[in-house]
Amino acid sequence: MSDTGFDLTAFLTTHQQRVNDCLERMMACFDPEKELVQAMRHSLMAGGKRLRPVLAVASARACGKDDRLALPAACALEMIHTYSLIHDDLPAMDDDDLRRGKPTCHKKFSEPTAILAGDALLTHAFYILCHPQDLFDPVPEPEILLELGGLIASAAGVNGMVEGQMLDMQSESLAIDVGSDGGKGNKKDLLTHLIHMHELKTGQMIVASVTAGAVSVGSPQQRISDLAAYGTYLGLAFQVMDDILNVAGDPEKMGKAAGSDLQRDKLTFPTILGLEQSRIYAGQLIDQALETIDRFDDQADPLRAIARYVITRDR
Repeated sequence: MSDTGFDLTAFLTTHQQRVNDCLERMMACFDPEKELVQAMRHSLMAGGKRLRPVLAVASARACGKDDRLALPAACALEMIHTYSLIHDDLPAMDDDDLRRGKPTCHKKFSEPTAILAGDALLTHAFYILCHPQDLFDPVPEPEILLELGGLIASAAGVNGMVEGQMLDMQSESLAIDVGSDGGKGNKKDLLTHLIHMHELKTGQMIVASVTAGAVSVGSPQQRISDLAAYGTYLGLAFQVMDDILNVAGDPEKMGKAAGSDLQRDKLTFPTILGLEQSRIYAGQLIDQALETIDRFDDQADPLRAIARYVITRDR
């Protein structure tokens, strides 16, 4: 199937706004005078691509079902993603000053407030899955909500994103100079480590986003498996492009500093493969992602267009 003529910009704008409207309704339930709530809002409503919730909605649509059922999971995923960004930006981790073109949460408020704002977003994401009727209509059946909670918790936790972040921190102690003869690291082993790290850190939540959309609408297991495979390739390609943009991207467009990975001697795809080979690798991953949904009809065109967007984006 082909997504020729599909207007991805219009699709993203429409569904980003749907997600933002839901998140605004959620934030309106809290006391805006509280510093904790202000910090949550500062990071959650700072903009961004909303890729994960849009993927959930697009996945539900690809299954030919009512995509409104995917909105509780979509919003929970964005809240968890935002918590992870708040914590990643802390001085103990990546120590970043800008996120989405605005001061990071700990810079705008304080480190303790940023930590607690992240904790609050993570925790409330699961409250939303337990009580979606407070904000959404229609909502998935209770047994589906339970499945979604387990799926997302697994992707975000010790066997997913958090472990990937731990591996990322540990990888800073690895030797990065893979081109030397001094025994500082084997290129193949480092690449294997890097792929595994990002399949957890970035990939698991992207896989969860795609599969959550399908689960939300009660799709058959074969469709869920195909979409999970799509998400696996897409998630890794997304991270390869993130690494490329950190080297070659425009800080004005990205809303954050470029070159920070090199300054911190982080293990990245351009470090191991070089920029050009990294671009080729990302393209190969997207080709594989598209193959996994080849048997889907044109309702999956948003997913096809998103895959191509991932390797052409500039932020």
